[in-house]
Amino acid sequence: MKLAAVALVFFINFLWTAKCAPPTCYSRVLGLSKEIMDMLDKLQKHPRTKTCVEVLPKMYLDVHNSCVMPKLRDFLYVVENLPTQYCRERPRITLLKRKVRNLYIIINRVCYRDLVFFTDDCEALETGQSSPRYGEDRLQLLEER
Repeated sequence: MKLAAVALVFFINFLWTAKCAPPTCYSRVLGLSKEIMDMLDKLQKHPRTKTCVEVLPKMYLDVHNSCVMPKLRDFLYVVENLPTQYCRERPRITLLKRKVRNLYIIINRVCYRDLVFFTDDCEALETGQSSPRYGEDRLQLLEER
């Protein structure tokens, strides 16, 4: 009985310390991009911010796309220069602006050269549909089969 209780305490302690590990740069970028996409979805559905979000360009974040930095920069410019004061002062729009700026800074400064870009399909960041492009080495492997 004591052995089971000690094993349970040890297991709970192990789970607690495993969750305390600091996030890596990559995991922070993935988490923040997911938060931004969820927030954009909520803003498009919310009646007070729906008209403000209609002005924003379409964006589907993929941190593995090499075009993500110019897209974030352009998106941030539009969010910071929304046409009406009403839209610029909305708390949710301000939070979106802050999160996009943080993601841009993390990718550009903190994670500089840590992220690996698998595609350069800039159109996929606007449509959400990526067309797979195989590199020469991958294409050669596919042809040999």
